[in-house]
Amino acid sequence: MQDISADQILSRLPSRLKDARQRQGLSLDAVAKLSGVSRSMVSQIERGESSPTVATLWNLTRALQVDFAGLLDASDTPTIEVISAAQAPMIAGHGRGCQITILSPPDQAGRLEVYDIRLDQGGVLDSDPHGAGTREQLTVLDGRVTIRAGEECRELGPNDTARYRADQSHSIAAPIGAARVFLIVESL
Repeated sequence: MQDISADQILSRLPSRLKDARQRQGLSLDAVAKLSGVSRSMVSQIERGESSPTVATLWNLTRALQVDFAGLLDASDTPTIEVISAAQAPMIAGHGRGCQITILSPPDQAGRLEVYDIRLDQGGVLDSDPHGAGTREQLTVLDGRVTIRAGEECRELGPNDTARYRADQSHSIAAPIGAARVFLIVESL
């Protein structure tokens, strides 16, 4: 994680206050009335010509109905993170006649994993038991698959969903044609 200085945080403050005011559809005069901070001071803060005291900032955030900590948050994490199909990582060497694309973020590995699995006709993905309490939820997007979990076996068609314990041997197979499934693995 990157260290952010107080100066860097304060340099973001003017635009964040102005954005919050504009999202609320408020004029400088309206913010001044709601906050008790003079119009000229609000304007100077938004232009970066004046640094507000904590009390002034508190009054402004209350008037603008924004979170004080969020306004000072240094992260510039985008609201929407996009991973193109070409960038999505794939798992090779697992199963026979299957292509596994990882859809979940790397930091979720071992907790909540999401996969897009394409099986050729006759393709099989055999899995050893995962950790105790692990569950899988599989939804068939295209084709037909056979799911085996422990001693139980079920056939699924398009839009069918199966939930099963994955802390036992289990498999996904496409015996009669190509198939595509969406798999969520949740570990406790």
